Amino acid sequence: LAGVALALSVERRVAKGAKAWEIDKGILIRGGLIALLDPTLVSLGSGRWTFQVLLAIGLSMMCMAPLRRLPSWLLLTLGLGWLALGEFPTDWFWDPPGPSSPVAALFVGTYSSPTLAIKYPLLPWLAMMMLGWVLGRHMVRFDLGKARFSPRAILFVGGLALLAVFVVVRAEGGYGDMFLRHTNDTWQQWLHVSKYPPSLSYASIELGMLFLALAFLMTIEPLIGVRKNGPFLVFGQTAMFFYLVHRLVMEIPATYFGLRGFGDITTTYIVAAVLLVLLYPACLWYRSLKAAHPQSFLKYF
Repeated sequence: LAGVALALSVERRVAKGAKAWEIDKGILIRGGLIALLDPTLVSLGSGRWTFQVLLAIGLSMMCMAPLRRLPSWLLLTLGLGWLALGEFPTDWFWDPPGPSSPVAALFVGTYSSPTLAIKYPLLPWLAMMMLGWVLGRHMVRFDLGKARFSPRAILFVGGLALLAVFVVVRAEGGYGDMFLRHTNDTWQQWLHVSKYPPSLSYASIELGMLFLALAFLMTIEPLIGVRKNGPFLVFGQTAMFFYLVHRLVMEIPATYFGLRGFGDITTTYIVAAVLLVLLYPACLWYRSLKAAHPQSFLKYF
């Protein structure tokens, strides 16, 4: 989704004749600021150096400054190629269940200690961002009448194909699981896939479900319309603000007030529901603030 959003913004600016360096500068600044949030705010809340999703997103964005010049077929090949074959180079640098080295974890593996956590390696998440960029670029071309197949159709077919890949890979129980095999045939074990780092089985089921969900939302949107203050729209337009606030609201009490691991699955659902209710007006406020200052630093978040 980060790749789609970035491509929608950039490709439309390209079509309007924006200068290449101005576009690159915006991408690099935004990616750098997002990446810095992990070793600063998030690490402060976690009580240890934490390099996770924001670092991966930020660095991937910065990589897209030069990579955006590649044709879609090559970006698609690189993205799908890593998802399909990335377990091989990962195996060179990581011998699970123990951690890889911190340097390797920045690119392919995972690392965790009492003082440092690296769970989102760059290369697999950059691969997903490249796929998102290709989809966003196609959406722009389709809107301009330059592409034949609708994004909804691509998402629907792609979602079914990815779920089929998940079933095949998980049933085979070997390559594609990133060394996290299922120990029995219960549905819980089938869904217990490797996210750190992401395996082919993880990417295929998560992206497959995401694609089908997006195709469904594209189908019903013309029927139900778009509400200016609808929760999906508000949370979607303030995703970075939402993530930071909810992360710190949960992380600080867990780290500094002994609440990590508190409660059970019911507690989790209750806390999640309460946070959604409380953060909705906060996100409405932030969206208004951002709209009132379009040229401020807020435009990067």
